[in-house]
Amino acid sequence: MRVTITARHTELDEDLRAHARELVEKVAKLARRPHHAQVLFTEDHGEAEVEIEVHIPRGRVHVAKASAADLRSALDLAIARVKRQLLDEKQTPRARRTARRSKAREVS
Repeated sequence: MRVTITARHTELDEDLRAHARELVEKVAKLARRPHHAQVLFTEDHGEAEVEIEVHIPRGRVHVAKASAADLRSALDLAIARVKRQLLDEKQTPRARRTARRSKAREVS
């Protein structure tokens, strides 16, 4: 999976980049066949913001934004939010085709 890390109006050290890449790859394992992920670090007037996008099949995108006093805290909050989204999607039951076929047979 490709992970793109971008910094706007701030400088990122290699430790933070590596930490972000590691966390995003770990969380993306919860999704089925993730395509790619984008992490955007922004700092404006002393407030750090992080936005994470995880792209999965069928054009679905999970987006999580978080802001905090520093970039690491904002990253941890955003990771927690995107993890929650992916877990919720994984837990929602999907309709099975056999269920639709059996209902059609009962009606006939």
